[in-house]
Amino acid sequence: MRRQKLSLRLLLTAVGFAGFAYAGPLRTVEVAGAEPDFGSLTIEELMRIPVTSFSKREEKLSEVPGALYVITQDDIRRSGALNIPDALRMAPGVQVARVDAHTWAISARGFNDVFANKLLVLQDGRSIYTPLFSGVFWDMQDTMMKDIDRIEVIRGPGATLWGANAVNGVINIITKKARDTQGVLLSGGGGTEEIGFGGVRYGDKFNDQAYFRVYAKYFNRDASVLPNGEDADDRWHMGRGGFRIDWDASDRNLFTVQGDIYAGWLDQTFTRLSPVPPYPTNDVTDTIDVHGGNLLGRWTHTISEESSLALQAYYDHTLRDAVIFREHRDTFDADFQHRFPIGGRNDIIWGLGYRFTYDRTRDTDDFDVLMDPAERGTQLFSAFLQDEIALLPKRLTLTLGTKLEHNDFTGFEVQPSGRLMWTPNARHTIWGAVSRAVRSAARADHNVRLNQHPVFPTPFGPAVTSIRGNPEFDAERLIAYELGYRVQLHKSASLDLALFYNDYDDVRGLRNAGLMNSPPPLHVALLLDNMLEGESYGGEIAANVQVTEWWRWRASYSYLDLQMHSKATPPDVNGEHFIEGASPHHQFSIASGFDFPANIGLDWTVRYVDTLPAVDVPSYVTMDVRLSWRPKPNLEVAVVGLNLLDNQHPEFRPTSIHTQRTEVERSVYGKVTWRF
Repeated sequence: MRRQKLSLRLLLTAVGFAGFAYAGPLRTVEVAGAEPDFGSLTIEELMRIPVTSFSKREEKLSEVPGALYVITQDDIRRSGALNIPDALRMAPGVQVARVDAHTWAISARGFNDVFANKLLVLQDGRSIYTPLFSGVFWDMQDTMMKDIDRIEVIRGPGATLWGANAVNGVINIITKKARDTQGVLLSGGGGTEEIGFGGVRYGDKFNDQAYFRVYAKYFNRDASVLPNGEDADDRWHMGRGGFRIDWDASDRNLFTVQGDIYAGWLDQTFTRLSPVPPYPTNDVTDTIDVHGGNLLGRWTHTISEESSLALQAYYDHTLRDAVIFREHRDTFDADFQHRFPIGGRNDIIWGLGYRFTYDRTRDTDDFDVLMDPAERGTQLFSAFLQDEIALLPKRLTLTLGTKLEHNDFTGFEVQPSGRLMWTPNARHTIWGAVSRAVRSAARADHNVRLNQHPVFPTPFGPAVTSIRGNPEFDAERLIAYELGYRVQLHKSASLDLALFYNDYDDVRGLRNAGLMNSPPPLHVALLLDNMLEGESYGGEIAANVQVTEWWRWRASYSYLDLQMHSKATPPDVNGEHFIEGASPHHQFSIASGFDFPANIGLDWTVRYVDTLPAVDVPSYVTMDVRLSWRPKPNLEVAVVGLNLLDNQHPEFRPTSIHTQRTEVERSVYGKVTWRF
């Protein structure tokens, strides 16, 4: 019955948006065929790609005083990625590991886990970082991949502008303007693992100042496999629809309204404890219901070429219903910012923000995951100020700023930073930075009770292992030191190097709190506490080479060394060893793209990921290949092979929530994209 209801919801989502796309007496589309992207840009032009994540204003990639990598729409198309997590594999310093058919562990510069909590993720200015467990539910994040303009990936702190949780990095997913997605786009395909997928998008204009697009998409992904090759029963079905309207009300005022709705189900097998002594375990196959929606509005007012105002607000609703846990969440967020110059040397940007989020969890005697209280609302108030000072015009720039926040978990937090950038000439940029960032406490850090196996014998009878939240849990803190060098070696070659040293304090660990019998049954309680400190160092290097007009190479290498130490007695139960061994020391990737005559393209990528001893994952090498053909400018046919070097391999394993350990399979799919 649940699947039938979800199938109906998916169908109504797709039909509803497709119907809206063709409703109403609108003007005839004037723009069709190929859409603008960065596929035809030279290396020099790529270095001048406009980015906005580092200073909340448009600036050239070559002039950014930090470790920023841009994944363009053409990169996504050539990679064959059908989802956002797989596209993120292209960014150096980012650890992406698939746990099962619909779950990923994604982080930057270490601390990887299913709920990696030190990476802030945004989509068109809307935070998709959950305050429940911290981290991102990647199985709920999606859009038409063709509508993504670029993904800006910051490695290192971004807290001065973006606030708490932007500790080790920021991912900003930016979609195209409605003006750039005119006409009709149809795409679809299927294969061995991607059983079936399809999408439709329609873009038009109300008049010469107002453009819109609507889309609907659906996919059905097959189950992954267990280590013995058997079916893992973790299939993934999802439908989604959305719209965007951009209205240039005048030369100085731009209004944007956009939204999405989605619904789907995820099959999953959980290992559950029985609530009856001696608390045996059993595997339960469940169908997780996920659905939600969001609506965002933004007003941008241009005062002058160097001065502007922006006001943004959004509402987000999510539901996640599993046999072990159920959560409704509603979030309202408002953000204001103002940029203006002072004299000829200071570029000031400041802003204010407010967020309210309210969750409702299952208020029952469920034995797996409980929140106490079952419902809670929290508020976040924030303000930031940043000054970009031209010490030597176009040569030496100092950027100083800070973010002030107050949250209901840990109170006031201050997150300052200082950045110095030297540009001796147009081809070379050298930068350094010192930053402070915090990871604020999440709902689970204060209020969770997570019952786990194994069961321990005690003089009082068997006891269940239980991870408990701690109302005194404080924020995790980081002081980061960075140094970078970005150079255009030649008009057809560029190199980007970033080095870092991170000093962490008050990191989350597990303290043995002894036996507890409230509430029953008897528990060996492990209490979440700020009992770890540590340091990490490493670096990333990325290179782009345009060998000829039809042949391009891209390569990257990342190194990470992370050491954690317990600063409490008794020491942490196992957190420090897990943190150290859950992220690879070495990662390497190399990709090549060819554009042959007759509009035939060949792209391949080889990736190496080092061993993960904490989750018992050996090192592995994978290769992806994409062959495409464009018989017409508006029609593309592609065949993609993924993970071609072995039948299956593990990339991560479940951690706090006990699900089946699965492996990633070799797969092949075909795809057709048609625009008119």
